[in-house]
Parts: sequence; structure tokens; C-alpha cells
Amino acid sequence: MVSQASSFETSEVLATCLASTPLLSESWRLCSVANATAPWSFVTEQSGGGGGTVYVAFSSAQMMANGWECSWRNMTQLENMGELPRFWCHRNKEVEEPVMVHQGILDLFLSFSNSFQHQIMAIIGNGNTKSIVVTGHSIGGAIASLCTLWLLSYLQHISSSLSLLCITFGSPLLGNKSFSNAILKQKWATNFCHIVSNHDIMPRLLFAPTIPHTSQLNHLLQFWQLSMTSPCFGKLAVQVSENEKAELFNSVMSYLHAATQDGEGCESFLFHPFGSYLFVSEDGALCVDSPIIVIKMMHLTFATSSPDSSIEDHLKYGEYVNKLSLQFLVQRNSMQVSISESSYEAGLEFAVQSAGIANQDSAIEPAKECLKIARRIGPSPTQNVAHLAVTLSKVVPYRAEIEWYKAWCDDQSDEMGYYDMFKRRGSSKRGMKVNMNRHKLARFWDKVINMLETNELPGDFERIPKWYNASQFYKLLVEPLDIAEYYGKEMDRAKGHYIKHGRDRRYKIFDRWWKERVDTREENNGRSKFASLTQDSCFWARVEEAREWLNNVRSECDTRELAVLWGNIENFENYAMKLVENKEVSQDVLAKNSSYSMWLEDLREMRELNANVEIASTLYPFSGGEVVP
Repeated sequence: MVSQASSFETSEVLATCLASTPLLSESWRLCSVANATAPWSFVTEQSGGGGGTVYVAFSSAQMMANGWECSWRNMTQLENMGELPRFWCHRNKEVEEPVMVHQGILDLFLSFSNSFQHQIMAIIGNGNTKSIVVTGHSIGGAIASLCTLWLLSYLQHISSSLSLLCITFGSPLLGNKSFSNAILKQKWATNFCHIVSNHDIMPRLLFAPTIPHTSQLNHLLQFWQLSMTSPCFGKLAVQVSENEKAELFNSVMSYLHAATQDGEGCESFLFHPFGSYLFVSEDGALCVDSPIIVIKMMHLTFATSSPDSSIEDHLKYGEYVNKLSLQFLVQRNSMQVSISESSYEAGLEFAVQSAGIANQDSAIEPAKECLKIARRIGPSPTQNVAHLAVTLSKVVPYRAEIEWYKAWCDDQSDEMGYYDMFKRRGSSKRGMKVNMNRHKLARFWDKVINMLETNELPGDFERIPKWYNASQFYKLLVEPLDIAEYYGKEMDRAKGHYIKHGRDRRYKIFDRWWKERVDTREENNGRSKFASLTQDSCFWARVEEAREWLNNVRSECDTRELAVLWGNIENFENYAMKLVENKEVSQDVLAKNSSYSMWLEDLREMRELNANVEIASTLYPFSGGEVVP
């Protein structure tokens, strides 16, 4: 029997691990310094003793800058972050919404991004720097998250191995679900740790419509800002009445409850969590990273709060951090509690106690269910790869049948070749079977991509030779059939040409895998025979575009348009000739009646016709429509 402990890793253990390091205490200490001494800015500090860790802390006083309070829930599309490649560029544009972030926070980030980037460049250039911790409290935490994303993009761009971690305290939500998914797909979620107290309203605020509470929120922000600068200054702010506090608290609580009922989707809510969340309480801490579980835990822990504590708790992170030491957690775990004989159930009991809701009977069971879901019940990413390998072996026969079909096409007397025979297959039984296999293989590879993007596979999966080679072979074999289907059904007339308007996302992903692969084999550019598969999987789509250009030449009268068309034709002709010379095409490309061979014949005839016209115009010049003797 497998030990229950072997498959269970409590969220409390993760929290204990983080609390045993100086990361939280140092981050909060510097946040306090930034709040008191650097309003609307940030401070940097190198860890004591000349260590290799640099801390960058953003002031929470950012909240009153640039009219942030006037755009409480306004979102804007994240177009770019300087000149760096966009980390969200691989999203599925047909399914996912654009990547959106809070407009006010983005404006704050952009307002001093130049000074931040300048200082960060100096930090990175310091050879002693081994890691960077970016941190911030309240709105400063949200800005720290955006700065971390910029820095992650930059470090990836320059292929740096520098370690980077973002720690926020009481930060509001920042972006939509597409924003969260984009971070997940880049494997950057683990670079973010958001510290959230059980009662703090700020991290939960943007679940609710804020327009009805704008006045109260502005007063609340002023109170928080002044209190962060100096506790005695908070008394100078306009006070929010008890009724207003209760109204705001109940509104957020109501929308949080609705969010937990929406399950996996939560599409009706503008903002979505990302990264890991460390929930802190008087009794300890626990860590979860699933966005759905984060929302549920935000609701369950907030239910133990009150209108007053929801506001006051935003200023108490220093107290929680001071308590989150390894000694404190060990001491608490030694308390006299009823512990189940099952290590799994005992882990759940400790996690619920750490969340500070052990005394709330109505919250205990829902919290346990959340943690059970958060636990990785299914196989690990490594196990998933092994299972995928078995599944791949099961779909290999489908691929083999397509290979046999290609060989059969090459042997036919009509000499049309693989692409054209499938394009004109009609209702042949053989063609229908191949088409069915084409769809089965597409479903398999779409599943692989989905598993990779949802972190069900190892982060370096696409760099495993077995998989980037298998995906490349699939692409070279099957994409010509997709192109044949596209043009055979005349989808280009409604959508446009295949490469720009019809190419499936999976092939673009496989292009990237192949381009970024690490292949230690020596390149051998010389071929002694034609390739078994044309090395440009979009070759036939380029042929179809070239055919259209040639047809347009016949009817075009504008000399400038004709020059463009002939330029496109000659570019493709040279490109195709180079592929043929390098034997990077399969023999079906050169079949007598293939689309490419027919295009070459049409091109030859067109040039002969043009040459004859030029000779005739030289021998018999025209003037006014009549031949001049």
C-alpha cells in the first residue's frame, strides 16, 4: 500500500519554507522604508554583507498619483512593455480575450519606467548580483508586479540566468484571465508570491463594482496613504462612516461569493489572480497557486472578517510577517490539537488551522475541499510525459497510414502527387480514411499543446528531442493536407490565403519549437537525394499564392501593379528553385502534373507570350491604334 504521505504536500509546508527565509521580513522592512521616505517612487538595497541579492521596493503612496482613484476598474490592453518581445504573444487569439491590465496601475508603471529600467540595468551589470527581489505594498505591489514582468521579459531576451522573485503585500488584482494565462504559459507564475491577510479588503476589492463607492474609496485610500507614511497621520484623513464601511464590505463579500459559484470560468469578473498566494493569519500561513482556489480561499477567509478589520488589516502586514518565523510555526504545530491518524487528513487539519479559520465551523469543510482540489491529485508532469509517449505510440499508425498514402500517390500514373491528389480526392474511400487520420492527429497534438500551456508537462518539454522531432515530422507530413483541404474547399475566397488567414496555431507553435531547439548534431546541408518530405510545410500554400499572382498578371493593366506581381512571382520562383537545387523538396513537388509543375508551365507560356508581344511591338510599332508601315 502506498503511503498517504508520499503523495501529499500541504500548502502549510510551502508557507513554512518561505517563512524560514529572510525574504518576507527583508521585503516588508524595505516596503516600510519606501512608504515613509520615497512616495511616488521606489528604493533599492543590497542584502547585508555584500551578498548577491538586491531588493527593489515600491512605495504604496503611488495610489494617489496620476488620478488613479478616478479609474477604479478601468482596464486597458497591454500593448507592449518597451521594445521587448511581448510575453503574451503566443495566446490563442481566436479563443482568448486580449491581455488586459488595470489602466491606472499601468499608467503609474509607465510614468517612471525609464528611471526603474536605468537603475535595474546598473544592478544587472554588477557582477556580484545573483538575484533580485522586487516588492511592494498595496498599489506599490501591483506596480512591482508589472516591473517584474518587464524584467522577466528582458532577462529572457538577453538569456540571463539571474534569479528573480516578486513579493507583494496586500496588492490589488492587476489583470484579466488572459493576463493570468499568459504568465502561466511563460512558466513565470512561480516568480510571484502575493501575501494576503485574511481580513484585508484591498486584494479583494476589484471583484466588486466600485462606482457606487467611489467617494468612500477615495477617503479610504487617503487614510491608508497617510497611515503608511506615519500612523498618527491617518487621523488627519476624512473618516469613512461605519455604515459606509459595512456597505463596502458587504458588496465585496457578495461578489466574492458569486465568484466562487462561477467555478472554472469566472469570465464574468474583470480581474483574475496569478502567481502564488500566501494567506496569512494570527495562526500561521498557507500557500496556494491555483487561481480558482485562490478566489475560494479569499472568500472563505474574508468571511471571518468585519467591516472595521477589513480596513485595518491592510496596515498590519508587518505584524503578520514578524510572526511568520519557522520557530513560530513549529511551536504552533506542537499545540494540543486533535490529529487524525491519516497523514493526509492531518495535513488538511494543520492547513485549515494555519488559515485562521479552524474556529469557523461553516468554513472548515469548504476550506478542506479547496485544499483537496489544490493538491496535485493527478500524475506529475514527468508522469504525464510518460503517458503521452504511450499515447504517441498509439497514434503512430495514423501517421503511418498517411505516409503509405503519400507513397501510393507518388506511384500513380496521373502523376499529380500527394498534395494535388488529396486536394481532388472527392469521395474516395482512401482519401476519406486519410482525412479522418488527419483529424485524429490534430486532436492529439492540440491536447499536447494544451497540457503544456496548463503546466501539466515539464517546463522544458518542447526542448526534448523526442517531442520537437515528432512535432516537426507531423507538421511536414500533415500540413500539406491541411493546405489542400483549405484550397480544395475554396476557403481562401472567404478568408484569404492560408498562411496569413488559415494556418492553425499548432503549426506556428511547432515552428517555434523547431527554431529554438538545441540540436548538437552537425548540420549537413548537402543532400544526395530528394527529401522524403518537403522541408517547408507551407510550400503548397506559397504555390497557391503564386498561381493567383500569375492569373492576375493576365488581367492587370496598371504597370505599377504588374511590376509588383512580377516581383512576387520571381521571388517565389527563385525560392522554389533553391529548394529544388538543395533537394529540400519531396519528389511529388516535381511530379509532371503537380500544381507546382503546372505553374512553371504556365509561367513559361506567359513569358513566351510577353516576349512575342515585345517582338511584335518592336517590328510593328503602333500609333493612334494603327500600324505604321
